Amino acid sequence: MNRTVAEALDVDAKLQALEAIMRGSVAQEDYDTLSDDWTIEARCREALDYWGLKSATPRSSMDGLSGGERTKVFLAGIQIHEPEIILMDEPSNHLDAASREWLYRFIGDCAATLVVVSHDRTLLDLLTLTYELSEQGIRQYGGNYTFYAAQRMLEDDALEDAIHGEEKALRSARRQAQEVRERQEKRQSKGQKNKMEVPRALRKQLTNSAENTAARLQDKHAERIADSKGKLVDLRNKQRASRELKIDFDCSALHVGKLLIEARQISFAYSLSEPLWNEPIDFRLYSNDRIRITGDNGRGKTTLINLLLGRLTPTHGEIHRADFSYIYLDQNYTCVDAECAVVELAEQYNTKHLPEHEVKLRLNRFLFPTDTWGKTCRALSGGEKMRLYLCCLMISNSTPDLIVLDEPTNNLDIANMRILTQTIRQYKGSILVISHDNRFVEEIGAAKVYDMGVDTNKTNDLA
Repeated sequence: MNRTVAEALDVDAKLQALEAIMRGSVAQEDYDTLSDDWTIEARCREALDYWGLKSATPRSSMDGLSGGERTKVFLAGIQIHEPEIILMDEPSNHLDAASREWLYRFIGDCAATLVVVSHDRTLLDLLTLTYELSEQGIRQYGGNYTFYAAQRMLEDDALEDAIHGEEKALRSARRQAQEVRERQEKRQSKGQKNKMEVPRALRKQLTNSAENTAARLQDKHAERIADSKGKLVDLRNKQRASRELKIDFDCSALHVGKLLIEARQISFAYSLSEPLWNEPIDFRLYSNDRIRITGDNGRGKTTLINLLLGRLTPTHGEIHRADFSYIYLDQNYTCVDAECAVVELAEQYNTKHLPEHEVKLRLNRFLFPTDTWGKTCRALSGGEKMRLYLCCLMISNSTPDLIVLDEPTNNLDIANMRILTQTIRQYKGSILVISHDNRFVEEIGAAKVYDMGVDTNKTNDLA
């Protein structure tokens, strides 16, 4: 449905009523609809301007706006309606760096009650309470994300200690049970030798008593072992699956410092439109470089990536590429074939002809149990697609020379973001990344920056 900005903000009826009144309408229906909200038009303009939507009007089509602009429309709606309780679901997704700063400032100054679902750790650090949803239920942590993460680390360490302690207790219980069995066997052997020395009347009584004692001891130790096993199972079930997932790429085969891509004075225009950049671009990528491409939305960051990879041809200028392999991970993980089942995609990457059970073992390792193998990739979440693709790379045993990341964390929860962050941090090869998540970029070590916001007639210093 093609809605206007006014319809998305639920102010279209009031604006129409105000417009009718300004044209001279005296209909009571128009006055009832407006409900004395004479500043509604001015508030809309003020809110849209605040979020940098100066070219948007209430009549603008939502379909004509980018993802980030649509998000900002709804953020503008908060200022227009001034609710007492605000619910936000991933509000920083699709926002560029400047817009995220506006959002952080807005949240810091907001006096309303805020309930936020987000993986943006900078945003979450602005909040005073954290709730964690898991298979065990919901838990409250009395602090921001940094406090929560520290508490979770303490809990994980305590859980690890508890598991080690219970494993030790189980080994002790089994050892004691074995010792009791051995003592009983010795007593029975000795009893058989002395059996004839005991009066016949007492033999059966002594035998029954010994058997009863042995049975009680065996039951006692069996109960202890079963109890310890049960506790161990419960403790292991509480362990986070992500802590068990270790992904290690081999090193890229390219020597450090090899020139992979060199773009000279390139520009690009879609169809008959104006060139995207005011001045031509120069760009170089060497092996083992980790470069972050920055700039506000609409600056052509993804277009530049596609030019560098040969997916687009520059309108002017030239690009030279060495022979190298790469993978491209975008925010929707479109590299994962939506029509394939999970196990089918894994088999497509089984170029080394691993046995079937080895492929399925790797799927399990990447948190895809048996009941998910027939699931189509279209039904997977962003985090599941990311894990499946990394699993497929492990199955094919192919380490790329270059990993390209285009807003890869937008559709990941925090647990899957940790998996991706750990994987990229440990990877020994080249990285090109577009991301507005400063923490993610810092954690993967993308220290060099190419800023699309500067005048492109000046070659960026990648430092």
